[in-house]
Amino acid sequence: MPSGPLPFEKTTVAPSPRPVPRGEPPKPVRSAVFIAGMVAVAHGVNDAYAAFLPPLLPRLMDKLGLSIALAATLAMTLSLGASVLQPLMGYLSDRYGRRVFMVLGPVLSAVFLSLIGATSSFWILVFFLLVGGLGSAVFHPPGASMAAQVSEGKGSGFRMSIFSLGGSLGWALGPLVAVGLVGWVGLEGLWMAMIPGILVAVLLFPLFPSHGDHAGAQLPPSPRKVLRELRGPLGLLFGISVVGAFTQRVFLTMGPIIADRAGQTEAAGAFALSLYLGTQALGTLAGGFLADRMDRRRLLAWLTFLAFPAHFFSVSLPPGTLPAFLMAGTAGFFGMAMMPSIVVKAQELLPESAAIGSGIVMGLAWGVGSLGVLVTGALGDWIGPREAAMVSMPALLIGTALALQRPLADVGRR
Repeated sequence: MPSGPLPFEKTTVAPSPRPVPRGEPPKPVRSAVFIAGMVAVAHGVNDAYAAFLPPLLPRLMDKLGLSIALAATLAMTLSLGASVLQPLMGYLSDRYGRRVFMVLGPVLSAVFLSLIGATSSFWILVFFLLVGGLGSAVFHPPGASMAAQVSEGKGSGFRMSIFSLGGSLGWALGPLVAVGLVGWVGLEGLWMAMIPGILVAVLLFPLFPSHGDHAGAQLPPSPRKVLRELRGPLGLLFGISVVGAFTQRVFLTMGPIIADRAGQTEAAGAFALSLYLGTQALGTLAGGFLADRMDRRRLLAWLTFLAFPAHFFSVSLPPGTLPAFLMAGTAGFFGMAMMPSIVVKAQELLPESAAIGSGIVMGLAWGVGSLGVLVTGALGDWIGPREAAMVSMPALLIGTALALQRPLADVGRR
C-alpha cells in the first residue's frame, strides 16, 4: 500500500504564523470611549483659553476706552475666528488626517489668547482674537467627529457628551484662571498662561489615533450635497444652533458688563460666567444620555423652550444675587444640553464627512449667531446692557419652532 495520500484525498496544510514585520510593534487598540476622553481633555484645554475674553472685557474696555458696541465687536471677532472656517477645516481634516489638527488648534488658542492683555492697540487685539479663535476652528470639527465616531453605532450621543463635557469644563475654568492670573500679575502677565496649554497639547498628540476613518478613507461630500442637506434637515439643525449660540454669546458678553454697571466686583462677574459654563458640563452629559434614548427632535424642542425663561431671568434679575446665580446655572444647563443631539444628527446626515457636518452646526452656526451680538451691543449703548440682553433672549423660541418641523422627524430617531 502506498504511504502517501490517495489521489482523491484532500490534503490540508497548517497555516504558518504570520510574520510580524521588524521594527513595527503592534499598535495598541484603544476603545472609542478612551479616545473620546482624550479628545475631551484637548477640548477642555482649547476652550479654557477661548473663555479668557468675557471676564476681562470690562478691564479691556477701561484700558482701551471702548464702548459696549466695540466690546461686543471683540466678542464677535473671537467667535468669527473660531467658527466661520470650521466647515473648511472639517473638509481638510477628513481629507488629509485629523491628528495634526487636534494639536495645532489648542496650541494656537493657547498662544494668541494668552496675549490679549499685552496689547495697547484695539486692532492688534482684534488680530490676536482672530488667530486665537482660529485655533478653535482648527480643533472642533475633527475633535467632534473623532470623539462621537458615529460609524461605531450605539453610544455616539454619550461619546459626544464626553467631548462636550471637556469643553464645558474648560469654559468654566477659563474665566477663573484668567481673572486669578490677571489679579496676580496684571493684564501684561497673562502671556504666562500659554505654557501649560502647549505642554498638554504635545503630551496628548501620541494618544490620538493615526489610523481609521481619516486621511482620505473616503472622499468628503460634494458642495452640492452639502447645500442640498442645508435646504432640509441640516438647515433646521443649523438654525437651532444659531439661536442657541446667539443667546449664549449675549450672556457671555453682556453678563460681565451688566454686573460691572451694577457695581459688582470683577470676581462676581467671573463667578457668574463660571457657574453658567460649569453647569453646561452637566447639561451636555444629560443631553448625551437623553440623545441616545429619546426622540431627538422632541428633545431639542423641549430644551430650547426651557432655555428661554432661564436665560431671560439670568440677565433680568439683579446681578450678584442668589436667584441670578441660580438662573445662570439653569440657563447654562439647558443651553448646552441640546448640543449632543444637534451634532450627532448632523453627523448622521453627512456620514462620509462627520467633521464637515460638525463644522456646519458648531462652527458656522456659532459664527452666524455671534453676528447678532453686534446688534445687542449697539442696543446696549442705547437702552442699557440689561435691557438689550432681555430683548435678545426670546430668540430661543425660534429654535423651538425649528425643532418641531417635520423633516427632522426621521433623522437619528431613537
